[in-house]
Amino acid sequence: MQKRINYKDVEVEYCDMGEGACIAFLHGYLETGEIWEPFAEQFLDRFRVLIMDLPGHGKSGTWGKSHSMEELAGSLYAVLEAEKIEKIFLIGHSMGGYVTMAFADKYPERLMGYSLFHSTCFADTEEKKINRDREISLVLCGRKRQIITLNIPKGFADDNVVRLKTEVNRVRNLAFDNTDNGIVAILNGMKQRPDRTHILKDPQIPLLLIGGMKDNYIHGEVFEKLVDLAPHARVLRLEESGHMGFIEEPELAAGAIMTMVEQK
Repeated sequence: MQKRINYKDVEVEYCDMGEGACIAFLHGYLETGEIWEPFAEQFLDRFRVLIMDLPGHGKSGTWGKSHSMEELAGSLYAVLEAEKIEKIFLIGHSMGGYVTMAFADKYPERLMGYSLFHSTCFADTEEKKINRDREISLVLCGRKRQIITLNIPKGFADDNVVRLKTEVNRVRNLAFDNTDNGIVAILNGMKQRPDRTHILKDPQIPLLLIGGMKDNYIHGEVFEKLVDLAPHARVLRLEESGHMGFIEEPELAAGAIMTMVEQK
């Protein structure tokens, strides 16, 4: 069921489905909540599922030039309050993982566990910040299409782009649903986020790390650094995935998430 609440004077759109322990899915940059729908169907006969359009993307509104990861985490908290949901398992893909880390920092009492799904706890490097500024400039110059055309196929393992052509096109089309102002606000928020290694290291909250061994954005050595920092974490290495494992190897990814939830 599609629902919406007001947060920071904008509408936040989300989908609430199923019954049972609640799993919330947070999408990445240039994505919308809709990207999770085929993957989330695997959970509906056993779990309650929340899927948001994070403010700045999808059908949710934009309130300014920057959406901090803490503010985006606050939008999820507001949804939980509206739905009277006490605790969740939180799955964050890419930028959604940055929001997940902010949520774990601000509201640890609301988590039964969380997963970084092709994501990290680290702040942007100076090189990455320069790249984000370049993308902001392109968007402000009306060249959003150039960013989407380059970034979306790169999200898949190189040898999956042709095999998953229909899925690549679907993700690309979803990206075009995001407004210029929303993309800029998200880019500014990601650029300004702090390092949260200390949260990743905390063994108090169950953690699942999922990495793609063919990821063009988060390379294997970065993923292994996360694994080393969090020896308490469950780990899934998706051997045939790039940055989109919930599309490239959905059964393996879903199985790992279900195991974390059921063994909590």
